[in-house]
Amino acid sequence: MAEIKKIFVPDIGDYKDVAVIEVAIKVGDVVKADQTLITLETDKAAMDVPAPFEGMVMEVNVKVGDKVSEGSLISLVQVSGNVAQAATASALAASPSSSRLPSPSPALPSKVGVQIDTAVSTRAVAESTSSLTMGGQGVAHASPSIRRFARELGVNLAQVKGSGAKGRVTKDDVQNFVRQSLAQPRGTSGGNGLQVLASPVVDFAKFGAIETKPLSRIKKISGANLHRNWVTIPHVTQFDEADITEMEAFRKELNSEYAKQKIKITPLAFMIKAVVVALQEFPEFNASLDASGENLVLKKYFHIGVAVDTPNGLMVPVLRDADKKGVVQLAKELGEISARARDLKITAADMQGGCFSISSLGGIGGTAFTPIINAPEVAILGVSRAAIKPMHQGETFVAKLMLPLSLSYDHRVIDGAAAARFIVFLSQTLADVRRLAL
Repeated sequence: MAEIKKIFVPDIGDYKDVAVIEVAIKVGDVVKADQTLITLETDKAAMDVPAPFEGMVMEVNVKVGDKVSEGSLISLVQVSGNVAQAATASALAASPSSSRLPSPSPALPSKVGVQIDTAVSTRAVAESTSSLTMGGQGVAHASPSIRRFARELGVNLAQVKGSGAKGRVTKDDVQNFVRQSLAQPRGTSGGNGLQVLASPVVDFAKFGAIETKPLSRIKKISGANLHRNWVTIPHVTQFDEADITEMEAFRKELNSEYAKQKIKITPLAFMIKAVVVALQEFPEFNASLDASGENLVLKKYFHIGVAVDTPNGLMVPVLRDADKKGVVQLAKELGEISARARDLKITAADMQGGCFSISSLGGIGGTAFTPIINAPEVAILGVSRAAIKPMHQGETFVAKLMLPLSLSYDHRVIDGAAAARFIVFLSQTLADVRRLAL
């Protein structure tokens, strides 16, 4: 027998009154489990809210521009053994010839709401402003959140062509406009913003067989942010190596001890703890420039972002209050949040509030790289693969396990001497894990 269930906005962290930027359903639609119902947008992330079950949409309780919070009613969905019959009945009821067909009884909807357990998928969006500005005239149709987003990037919406319903400007429209503007030849942007040569247009098929594969949604969004961060932040990268011979031996001992609890102690857990110790010693690395660019905001908390390679692109979940946790607890939380990121079950709250990021490629290889700063942070640590090297000790050479480190920093905030001191201190901390207890 058919049953009508309610779908509510799930847990979206600490956000309230979040803007609805897209409604992907209408009355009469048959939705499948995990199909997107609506898209929400905060000033830091956009989230697709999926259907928790299959059914036919009987009522849509939100519209574009609405503000919702956790527990807000999204839709009434009829769940039955034969969804197709329900959809046909709905179509007949909507036609003029069957306008007298009875509508569902008001008493039919269940009084028990269904809380969506499926985690929303997130995508990172801009957290700081760009210097790009555009001129133009006209009136654009866009939600308040999109207008705010455009203002943050310095984009005049009058010049942006909307691809949404009835010409409404979407977030992708704004970001595509910025990309195109940055790619304009010198002189074409009226002297405002960054001016670079246009990318060459090449017909690659002339030279051989090709395959065109669209970028994932995450890569499209993160790509624009990485581009902005690279061209607006003066990056400098400092390199060093840390002797982790003793740390690795201790790590293997811990792994044996916690194997029964299924907790894997990785080198990254030690690095997170060591980074926190270094941030406490050098507080300017645990800071951000304010919107004016004239003040440094020093943070008294230590939330560490960790880059995770997922099938859809790079994501950076945040481990909170790392200063208050031991290596084992950090290892446990790192494994859990990394798994959620790879399964696309990470929430917007999991991606926010980072003070400093770590990008580790040690499991893959390489000797060094230059990581891009994750604005509004002012530094990021890159970690490459450790290798056994002969190190001079006294009058002999001793085999040591050396870990390559790459520290990229914002030269507006941090000078070279401070960066060198930071990475040397970090290397010394990793070389002697007893320092983590200080």
